[in-house]
Amino acid sequence: MSENGNQAISNKLAAQRVALAIILPLAAAVVAALIVANITDINALSSQASTSVIMSGIAVTAWLLGLRWYGLRGLGLRGGRPLYAGIGFASLAWVVFLALRIFFVEISPVGPGNSARTYLYLLLFEAFATQLWAYGLVFRAVADWRGPLAAAMASGLLFGLAATLLFQESFTGSQFSIIYFIIWGMLYGIIRLRAGSILGTVLVQSLQTFSAWIALPPLPKPQPGQLQSLYLLATIAYLVVIWRLWPKEEEDYRV
Repeated sequence: MSENGNQAISNKLAAQRVALAIILPLAAAVVAALIVANITDINALSSQASTSVIMSGIAVTAWLLGLRWYGLRGLGLRGGRPLYAGIGFASLAWVVFLALRIFFVEISPVGPGNSARTYLYLLLFEAFATQLWAYGLVFRAVADWRGPLAAAMASGLLFGLAATLLFQESFTGSQFSIIYFIIWGMLYGIIRLRAGSILGTVLVQSLQTFSAWIALPPLPKPQPGQLQSLYLLATIAYLVVIWRLWPKEEEDYRV
């Protein structure tokens, strides 16, 4: 068979993997939710509990597919220098966001409750489960199909949509918040591309959300104008970081 024929088959397989990487985890999440609904009243569950069910289905499926197709390193589960690079890059966004959050959004006088339990939820479900799917499985599948930069953007878009729908800090469905979450996702996509690991961004994401919204809780109903200013300026700051981290040559890729 010709080289072009082999390449065509390879591209077809890569495209199929992209479709499966997106569809199968979502299908598993639906199945998990249906199983829980048959056992208990899912409407009576807290938002954290219901989101945990959904993200567990997604994460387990992404883990099994990713190990079969790419292995641990291919999923971005790397320590050492890739881990430290991811922490360093993501911390830039964390510091900027925390400063903007303190300045623009009023802090509630009532302190946080169940902080340890909440942090574990943020670390395992909002951070690790979401990033394992977006920047582990989907990133690698798209990278094989359309290249690393396309993978960074596509996985960032997926992360942003998941954050808008499922994250505890998604207080409003405004255009500003949706754009913010998508740009945040694309920033992490570029960091995944440059660092080669998701572990650093997983850690920083959980710490960023915990420090900005749990340790310094907002009022029960934050003012829309305050959130709009926060999301707008944070989006601009993230775009600047993306511009600075944008890879200049293929040697910058760490797929």
